Amino acid sequence: MNKKNLFRGVTDSQRKLVDYWCSLCDSEGLAHRESLDPGRFRAMLASISIVEFDRSGEGRFRIAGSRLRDIFGMEARGRRIDDVLGEHGEAYSLGLSAALDRGTPVGGVIHQGNGRLHAWLRLPLAGPDGQLTQVLCHDELVRARPKRGRPDSAGPEDLAAA
Repeated sequence: MNKKNLFRGVTDSQRKLVDYWCSLCDSEGLAHRESLDPGRFRAMLASISIVEFDRSGEGRFRIAGSRLRDIFGMEARGRRIDDVLGEHGEAYSLGLSAALDRGTPVGGVIHQGNGRLHAWLRLPLAGPDGQLTQVLCHDELVRARPKRGRPDSAGPEDLAAA
């Protein structure tokens, strides 16, 4: 794994989570689910979820923090991905697939309107058999910061530079 080119997150919380994930990676670049210590990211737990994929490729939320209700509009824990996701479902699913396919962190932002952005992060996790079957997700709603001289526009680069 080339740590130089890794996606490092959009927010401070995400950067800390990526650093922690990197610290868990073994010699093959895999972070294992059983190595996670939730106490290491306690302040972020409300924005954390873990999605697990079965052999058929169907994903289910094993864990879903309380702030995810604001994003999804419902409790996600125990539900299938297809049953939870709304208008941004395709982007959410693509992020999960990309994390599993690449074996590295992926993330970005989705404009929610009303000056808010949905900053998302997906970190692949290996099971006991070494297969990537789970994704540690961090999702948070943040206010977009306007560009200097252009108070009505904001983009992902504004938040990433913060």
